[in-house]
Amino acid sequence: MQLHCTRPGCARPLNHFSDLDDPNILKSIPQKFCTHCGMPLILVGRYLPTKLLGQGGFGTAFLGRDRYTPKLRQCVVKQFQPSGNLKPAQLKIAQDLFEREAEVLEQLGREHPQIPDLFAFFELTVPNAQTQKDDGFFYLVQEYIDGQTLEEELAQTGKFPETEIVKALDQVLKILDFVHENGSIHRDIKPSNIMRHKNGRFYLLDFGAVKFVTKSVGNPQSSTGIYSAGFAPPEQMSGSQVFPSSDLYALAVTCVMLLTNKAPQDLFDSYNNSWKWRNFAQVSSRLADVLDRMLLYAPADRYQSAIEVLDALAPKPAVLPPPVIAQPKPIAPRQISLPRFSTIEMMSSALFTGFEGGVIAISLVSLLGTTLISAGFWFALVGILILAQFLRFIEKVDFLILAVISFLVVGFVGQLNWAGAFIRAGNPFLNILAIAGFTGLAGLAIALLFRLIYKLVSRFL
Repeated sequence: MQLHCTRPGCARPLNHFSDLDDPNILKSIPQKFCTHCGMPLILVGRYLPTKLLGQGGFGTAFLGRDRYTPKLRQCVVKQFQPSGNLKPAQLKIAQDLFEREAEVLEQLGREHPQIPDLFAFFELTVPNAQTQKDDGFFYLVQEYIDGQTLEEELAQTGKFPETEIVKALDQVLKILDFVHENGSIHRDIKPSNIMRHKNGRFYLLDFGAVKFVTKSVGNPQSSTGIYSAGFAPPEQMSGSQVFPSSDLYALAVTCVMLLTNKAPQDLFDSYNNSWKWRNFAQVSSRLADVLDRMLLYAPADRYQSAIEVLDALAPKPAVLPPPVIAQPKPIAPRQISLPRFSTIEMMSSALFTGFEGGVIAISLVSLLGTTLISAGFWFALVGILILAQFLRFIEKVDFLILAVISFLVVGFVGQLNWAGAFIRAGNPFLNILAIAGFTGLAGLAIALLFRLIYKLVSRFL
């Protein structure tokens, strides 16, 4: 296994230990030391720096492994190394700011999935053989994000398309909203401090901006403000109070840099104190207008929160005409299909009904006499007869057949047991035919009368 020395200025920082390839030795050995300068390599007995990730004015970042986790979890080991010869008071200020960054990471990283989590923060005191004094080193260990910063992506791929900018804004603005709601201002938004994980998720890095604090305390002539030149808004560069809109300004500068692949100083017109970037990028007017407002000089003229920017970027729903509420169709009354009868059928039915009514009357009077019972039976039997015709159980030739049968039956039965004087006085068949014929003609007359009345009334309605 290779371990990297964290002592600043070590001439041969890479150290190879083949015995550490054995998992049992790796987890049990107390310590390993740099073969060149004697610097302890296993930090606080736990963290193994394996590779240099980056170096700047604030210090150095290493890729590390945590040997107290089952799979040797990867992490980032950041060592605080202020540049320049600092006075004790200046060094104390820088150390306090480094510690504050660790505190912010511990709070925000634990509560937000897109801010690296803090694993450890500690000081390491190591004897210096050359100065015969102890050197103090400050470390913080944080979650490792397996991806690339937007600065690295820009160097590889060139200009970002608008779709990628909108995607980054959507996620970073939500992170900033969380940061601002928790009372913090990042103060150092720029492409190198936004990282995209291999899974597409964006992370916000470097809380506390310690790298620029150490630069300012090491140079009394520089501004005491915390900022990155080109990205910081005017109020931050002048050392004045910063606001959530200060982070939004820096985020907008980051976006125009990614859209144009040009440095901020190449896009800012210092003579007119304005940004000239639209001619170098092809974006929608909506996104351009949002970025221009984020870049306004006065903090009060910009958006005041990340949520306001998100709302401005959200696609506006198309204005649609009010919905037409379909009126329910009126429900037509249920139509009952009734049999239709021609005039001839109606007249035949009336004649038949009248004839049969007379025959039935003769039979009932002969059997029951002129009583209410015989009248009830008559109405019932005539009603059944009319219903049978209405349903077409009896029609056409049935009229003649049934009329003849009923006439013969009543005539023969009447000869055997007849009860009427008008029957005994003559031929029963002739008498029945006379009475039934009369009632049949009466039924036909009534039917014709009703039809005439119907025709007359229908003309006036």
